[in-house]
Order: sequence, then structure tokens, then C-alpha cells
Amino acid sequence: MRFDILTLFPEMFAGPLTESIIKRAIQAGHIDVALHNIRDWATDKHKSVDDTPYGGGAGMVMKPAPLAAAIRAARGQGGERTLTLLMAPDGVPFTQRVAEDLAGYDRLVLLCGRYEGVDERIRETLIDREVSVGDFVLTGGELAAMIVLDVVSRLVPGVLDAASPVEESFGGGLLEYPQYTRPLEWEGRSVPDMLRSGNHAAIATWRHQHRLARTLRKRPDLLEIAPLAPADIAYLRSLGWQGGPKKR
Repeated sequence: MRFDILTLFPEMFAGPLTESIIKRAIQAGHIDVALHNIRDWATDKHKSVDDTPYGGGAGMVMKPAPLAAAIRAARGQGGERTLTLLMAPDGVPFTQRVAEDLAGYDRLVLLCGRYEGVDERIRETLIDREVSVGDFVLTGGELAAMIVLDVVSRLVPGVLDAASPVEESFGGGLLEYPQYTRPLEWEGRSVPDMLRSGNHAAIATWRHQHRLARTLRKRPDLLEIAPLAPADIAYLRSLGWQGGPKKR
């Protein structure tokens, strides 16, 4: 899978692209990441990419011409399934479900906004989706693009162990079960006996029930849309859950 990131500050991505899972995924050829400096498509001698907003107001707005040229260059001429995303605080919330959908594309073009945002005509003509990583305003879209890159990359085949994304938080619509490691005893607290039993079927049941219980305790809203089996619903009812799954 390929990620084309359009930004005014490509140097910001040096750390995330050269460490940990993302670094290994690039080295193994599972993902390809290309950074594009939007200023490279500015045509004036000052390489300006922003201007004052029509109608007045504070701040600057990113100009349409350099953005359009950068987006079109990044998209290329190939027939790959490509999606162009704008990182914007008023976009659709970025969730695990959205990430799973994005992972089905061959190429994602991520546009990092700056200043007061991008000229609306770019949003109307060249952006396929607008994505928000939270109900807050970042200085720029770079940090949001890093989050999208990280989350979607983990879903690309070969990047992680096959079972990992399913068992992590939000896999199957539930939060992750509790995790323990050595030592067996720590500050008066012990690892649950079940995890030391060697009974893999019983451990799987224990973990699934703890996913349900943790989701009920921390994020009960997720249960309304999670794909719950009748046994899951019965177990949640035994814990006092009064809700019920809704049609998605």
C-alpha cells in the first residue's frame, strides 16, 4: 500500500517513518511512503502557498493552485484505487472502522492543511474524504496524517501478526482484554490463575468475557453497534447491561 503525504513540513515525518513498526513495514515492502513538499508546486519566486482570505478575517488560507498541482501529481496516472484525504477538524471522525475501510485502497493521498485551512474549491473538487482525529484543532494536519498512516498501516497484510489487529482494542467492536507479563507477583498483585492454567479454550473464553466487561465499563457506547453473539448479550446482561445492539 502506498501513502502520499502532501505537507509544508516533510521533515516532521522523519521520526515516525524511521522507527518501530512503520520503519519495518517500509523496509519489508508492505507499505511505501512518499513525502511531497507543497511548496515545490508554487510558481512565484517566493514559493508562496497561502494568501489572505476574501472577506477579511484572521490568518491565511492555503492557495488552490499549488494544492491542486500537488494533489494531481501525487495521484499519478495509474489505475490503482486511490483516495485523497484532507486532514481537517471538521471531517468525519477517524475510527478503527474508517481505518479498516481505508486499508482496502491501494493508495492514500493525505493532504495536511495549515493556517486557516485550504481554499474551499480544493475541498469541493479534489478531496474524496475529510478526516478528523478528534474534536480539537491542531496547528497543522501533519500529526493527524501520522495517526492515519500508523493506524491504517497496521491493517495492511504482513505488517503485523495476523491475529493482532483482531484482538486489539476496537477489533470486533470491543476493547482489548487485560494483559499480564512477568513477574508472577508484583507489589501484592498476582497474575490471574486462568492465564496460567494452560487451558487455551478456557483462556480464550476468559479473554473474550473480559473484553466485553471492559467495554461495558469504559465504552458502553461501543456495545450498541458491536456484532454481539447471543452468548455475549447474555453475559453482558449478567453484568447489568440494559442496552441492546442496534442495526448498523
